Amino acid sequence: MQHYPKSIRELIRGLSKLPGVGEKTAERLAIHILRNSLNDAEALAHSIVSVKQKIRLCAKCYGLSDDELCDICRDHSRDETLLCVVEQPADMIALEKSCAFKGLYHILGGSLAPMEGVGPGDLRLRELLERIGPQGVKEVILATGTSVEGEATAAYIAQQLADRNVRVSRIASGVPVGGDLKYIDQMTLKCALDGRHAL
Repeated sequence: MQHYPKSIRELIRGLSKLPGVGEKTAERLAIHILRNSLNDAEALAHSIVSVKQKIRLCAKCYGLSDDELCDICRDHSRDETLLCVVEQPADMIALEKSCAFKGLYHILGGSLAPMEGVGPGDLRLRELLERIGPQGVKEVILATGTSVEGEATAAYIAQQLADRNVRVSRIASGVPVGGDLKYIDQMTLKCALDGRHAL
């Protein structure tokens, strides 16, 4: 990298700070940007600055949005009686890509992790509880991760909602579609067996 001019070295260093981008990939990206037109480079730079200036959290679900409310919360065709609780905006996007859920979301901003100092007060649990009741939510679907922290978060939320007039469910976990049983870990197989359903 030391053979490049200073401006290219700085670009490579900046790009290599992105997650999943090592020095070699950053070098290839820098050369690609250099080969593109000035207009393309300016458009890329503008889109990066624009994201930093415009993106904020939705006032209702805490997803990423350009406006006070995100597109999902503004969509009146969504089922407002269903509320899916996820840890991060990326989890909501993954569920949306599946096209399987037509309700609303609530993003916690993480999961309970006492060993790392993350307790109930560090998540958007108070905001979740405030959404239950006055907004006509009939079912809360807990779609937190299947890690120990995700499971603990789901159990904690279920406990907090136990005295509310709302159905609480947990997304299923287990063998992926097309998965070969001999390659599936024991915990995943246990979850699949525990969550079996009639056909």
